[in-house]
Amino acid sequence: MKSLAVFGTGSDVGKTSIVMALCRIFSDQGIKVAPFKAQNVSNNSAVTQEGREISRAQCFQADAARIAPSYLFNPVLLKSGSNGSVQVIVNGLVHNKSTISAYYEEIDHLKVQVQQAFTRLQQDYDLVIAEGAGSPVELNLLEKDLSNTFIATTFNTKNVLVADIERGGVFASIYGTMELMDPVMRSNLIGVIINKFRGDRSFFEEGEKIINERFGLPVFGVLPFQVLNIDMEDFQSLKNYQQRQDDIKIRIAVIVYPGLSNYNDLDVLMADPEIFVELIFSYSNLIHFDMVLLPGSKAVISDLQWLKQQGLFEEIQQFHKPIFGICGGYQMFCLSLHDPDALENDISIIETGLEFIDDIVLYQLPKIVQSGNYQLFSYSAIKGYEIHCGQMGKYPLFYQRSHYAGTHVHGVFDDDIFRGDYFKAINSSYQGFNYAKYKEEKIQDFTNMVAENLDTAAILQALQPD
Repeated sequence: MKSLAVFGTGSDVGKTSIVMALCRIFSDQGIKVAPFKAQNVSNNSAVTQEGREISRAQCFQADAARIAPSYLFNPVLLKSGSNGSVQVIVNGLVHNKSTISAYYEEIDHLKVQVQQAFTRLQQDYDLVIAEGAGSPVELNLLEKDLSNTFIATTFNTKNVLVADIERGGVFASIYGTMELMDPVMRSNLIGVIINKFRGDRSFFEEGEKIINERFGLPVFGVLPFQVLNIDMEDFQSLKNYQQRQDDIKIRIAVIVYPGLSNYNDLDVLMADPEIFVELIFSYSNLIHFDMVLLPGSKAVISDLQWLKQQGLFEEIQQFHKPIFGICGGYQMFCLSLHDPDALENDISIIETGLEFIDDIVLYQLPKIVQSGNYQLFSYSAIKGYEIHCGQMGKYPLFYQRSHYAGTHVHGVFDDDIFRGDYFKAINSSYQGFNYAKYKEEKIQDFTNMVAENLDTAAILQALQPD
C-alpha cells in the first residue's frame, strides 16, 4: 500500500485531527497504520516508549491508532526558547540549541534522519500517514521544508489537500495551492477535504462540482465544524478551546507566559464542567480566583523575568489560596534558578525564584526524559512523564506545604483520584469526572463524524499499488 500525505492550504486547517481520525478509522479496519510528521514546531511534547521526546500531536495520533508512540513518528522537533533560539530534538534526543539560520544549515543532515525514519515505518507498517506543516507551497522555503515537498517527492506519497472553509476564500486557497505545488506532489494529488463547514451541507453541492469539474479533483468529503478540545498541538488551538461550563465550582487562573509548554496539562481542567479556567496573559488581580496554576515552560528563567516585569510575580507571592506548579512552573517555586552553561538562556544566569521552596534549580545535561507510574504526594501510582533539564536537589519530584504544591511530573491532574481529592479540598462540593473515558469518547465522536462525511474507501482505493 502506498503512503498517504495530508497537506493543508495553510496552518490550523485541521490536518492534525484529520490524520488522527484516519489513523483510528484504518486501524479499526485491521490496517497496521502509523502517523508521521517529519518536522514539528511545538513546545507541547510527549515521552515515547523508548524514553524519547516527540510532539504531543504525533503521540495523540498514535493513541488513536492504538499503537505505542515512537520517536520515528516525529524525527525532528523544534522547541522555541528565549530570544529566538530553538532546541533541536532529533530522533527524540536533544541535538543542540540553535538559531533558525544555523538550523537550516543542517537541513541536509536532517533530511537523512527523516528519510531513515520514514523508510523504517514503511517497513514496519501497512500504511504511513504523513502530516504536512502549514502550507506546502511556501516558495521561499521549499528546499528547507522537511514536512511537505521533501516527503511528497522522496517517497512519492499519494496526497490529499485539506482546506478550511470557515476562513473564506476556499476556492482560491485550493486552486492557488494546486498551481504552486511541486509537479510530483501535484501529480499525486488524489483529492480534497473541505473542513470546518457550518450549516446546511447541500449549500456546498455546487462548490463540490466546481472543484471536481474546474479543478479536476474529487472532493472526498465536507466535514462539519466540530471542536475536538483534546491534545492541543499549538497555542492557536489553546486559544480556540471551548470550555464546558455546566456547574462551575472552582475558578483557576492559569499563567500563560511567553514560553508556555506542555499545555496538554490544561486539557483535563478545561474539559471539567465544574472548573472555569481563565488564561492570564498579562497583569491581573488574582484575588477572585480559587487557585493559581503555573504550567510548564520551555524558557523558565525568561518566563520568571516576564512574571516580574508584568507585576504577576508579587501578585502570586501574595496569593494565599492554593498555588500549583508543574515542571517549569514548579521550578519557579524555588529560591533561585541557575543556568551556568546557558542551556536555556543566551548567557550564564542566576535568577531569584518565588522562594516558596527551600531548594535551587540547576540546569544541566542530560535532559530528564522519562515516563511511568510515580509516587507523588500521598499517592502510590500516578501515571505521568518528565521532560526537563532543570534539576532540584532536595525535592526532585514533588513538594507540598501549606497552600503550595508542585511536581516535575506532567499529567498529574489526569489522575481522577488525585484531581478529585485536590479540588475537593478547595471546594467540598466538587464531584469530578472520568477523564480517560471522556478523552476516548471525544476521539471516537470526532472519528465517527469524519467516517460519516469522508469517503475513506475512495482514499484507500487510491493507495493501492498500480
